[in-house]
Amino acid sequence: MSKIQMVDLRSQYDKIKEEIDLGIQEVIDTTAFINGPQVRAFAQELAEYNQVAHVIPCANGTDALQIAMMALDFKPGDEVIVPTFTYVATVEVIALLGLKPVFIDVTPDTYELESELLENYLTSKTVGIVPVHLYGQCSNMEAILKFATKHGLKVIEDTAQAIGADYTFSDGKVAKAGTMGNVGTTSFFPSKNLGCFGDGGAIFTNDSELAAKLQMIANHGQSKKYYHDSIGVNSRLDTLQAAILRVKLKHLNKYSEARNSVADKYDEAFLGHKQIQTPIRVKNSTHVFHQYTVQIKNGKRDDLKAYLQEKGVPSMVYYPVPLHLQTAYQTFGYKKGDFPIAEDLCTQVLSLPIHTEMKIEDQDYIIENIKNFFNE
Repeated sequence: MSKIQMVDLRSQYDKIKEEIDLGIQEVIDTTAFINGPQVRAFAQELAEYNQVAHVIPCANGTDALQIAMMALDFKPGDEVIVPTFTYVATVEVIALLGLKPVFIDVTPDTYELESELLENYLTSKTVGIVPVHLYGQCSNMEAILKFATKHGLKVIEDTAQAIGADYTFSDGKVAKAGTMGNVGTTSFFPSKNLGCFGDGGAIFTNDSELAAKLQMIANHGQSKKYYHDSIGVNSRLDTLQAAILRVKLKHLNKYSEARNSVADKYDEAFLGHKQIQTPIRVKNSTHVFHQYTVQIKNGKRDDLKAYLQEKGVPSMVYYPVPLHLQTAYQTFGYKKGDFPIAEDLCTQVLSLPIHTEMKIEDQDYIIENIKNFFNE
């Protein structure tokens, strides 16, 4: 048996090698390495896939979040509500811009921002909410958007882990993750469901005026070369990466189906297990399973992780420390016990290998060893 991978990018590449290599060679042949035609073509194709009016490619998902907040004119001292159980990039840009992150707890089973708590964190300085579509399914966007509209707040969707997921509103309307708020952001980090061969990101919006502003900020604040209308940043999607993403976008739905097949097998294997809580799938969102994350009860998570490592099975903890307890964010005055659900999750969650090229025998081996751990 070959080495088990959390994400098998090599096998994925081998299946589309000819398409990828042709795309890369085309960029090299034209030498249009910066803002080449593939970047514009990818933006258009992703907009069509996401059924959103505008896609602005950028250098990475963190830049996407920062550019979004700059374009929405958030000012130093403004408050932004953000879940404490997420990757640091979501809050990092808030702090970098001189804004104040206002942390909020998450639901214990679906890991999404607890929308019922939003009212508790609203102040006169609140300007926005950043729901994170963690692990591959959408947050409760209907409730979040309703709250935001009522209080005049902006919504920035962090969809780095959920590109391709569909959200269904109570009236039957269906929208893609990242296209429901004022702005959506995503990352094309190699391990993402739609990943390139380096760094990359994109911003989504249906607002044409906002789109022009986002594009300008991402390009040094200029709408015309050497004429700078606002303070901006230098954040470009590399043309080579755009060529790769154009190929992989064609396979994204198939990739989501493959990940769901792996998740289904895990679900079946651990059904009814007293010490393993499998992911809960919300009714109004599809799941694209960027991660397959279980909760391990009775304090056995770290022991299981070590046991699996001995057996050659990788696993990851996303995330071991909630953001409000990270050293970098202690200046905002939070303490242990402020967000008990997130704090408990950090001691229980464990992500198992899941990817588009998972071999049946590898998954059987993973499942067997997990069950053996609890039976020893």
